[in-house]
Amino acid sequence: MIVVQNLTRKFGEFVAVNDISFAVEPGEIFAFLGPNGAGKTTTIKILTTLLPPTSGEVRIDGLDPTRQSTEVRKRIGIVFQDPSLDQNLSAWENLDLHGALYHVPRKLRRARMQSLLELFGLWERRDELVKQYSGGMMRRLEIARGLLHTPRILFLDEPTLGLDPQSRNQLWTHVKQLNRDEGVTVFLTTHYMDEADRVAGRIAIIDHGRIVSLGTSAELKSSTGSTTLEEAFLALTGTEIRDESADARDQMRRAARAWRGR
Repeated sequence: MIVVQNLTRKFGEFVAVNDISFAVEPGEIFAFLGPNGAGKTTTIKILTTLLPPTSGEVRIDGLDPTRQSTEVRKRIGIVFQDPSLDQNLSAWENLDLHGALYHVPRKLRRARMQSLLELFGLWERRDELVKQYSGGMMRRLEIARGLLHTPRILFLDEPTLGLDPQSRNQLWTHVKQLNRDEGVTVFLTTHYMDEADRVAGRIAIIDHGRIVSLGTSAELKSSTGSTTLEEAFLALTGTEIRDESADARDQMRRAARAWRGR
């Protein structure tokens, strides 16, 4: 469903993603983990048509996200770290607007909206303004919105950031059910190692723009002699607190400004 071959992305002299390759099978839940500034978000932006690669090849359901961006966008749903709901609209209105933008036929759209709101426990509160929702409810609504147009791949970038353990558990229960019932391929990033351990079939760990390990949780633990995924992650990426994440963002901003000034 996702094929990445020798993918590189540079911002001026700064290499954010450095010659990475991996593949995600249809119906798989695939975790993409790494420290801050490791290249996770840059990779996701390339996969979701928001950023062109410097070199290498990417295929999303057989399509090139650079040359066939419109078709790729029809096949993917995205939930980014930062909230993107219109908080002055109700849950129903947010979903209805999204469905209209994706040209989902009205009758099908309404049926899909009801099904997803019921699945995510929001049906009884569908007419409330989103600004009255808790953080967990908002995240569930964002995932429901990302699934409204029946995508084949769902990208989840830190979807449980800031949620309490109960909300995190409920959200992943819903995602696993969708994966099982509808065969949706899930590509996720998270800093919660227990989530990746519990949810993902395979895990790729990226550091300094390179994939340093890829396999099941059990394989990563075995290869590093670790008893937990968090221990394996630290063995592969180190234990020092990263300061270069801010430097990486600064370098990317400077490179972008220089590029626009040409």
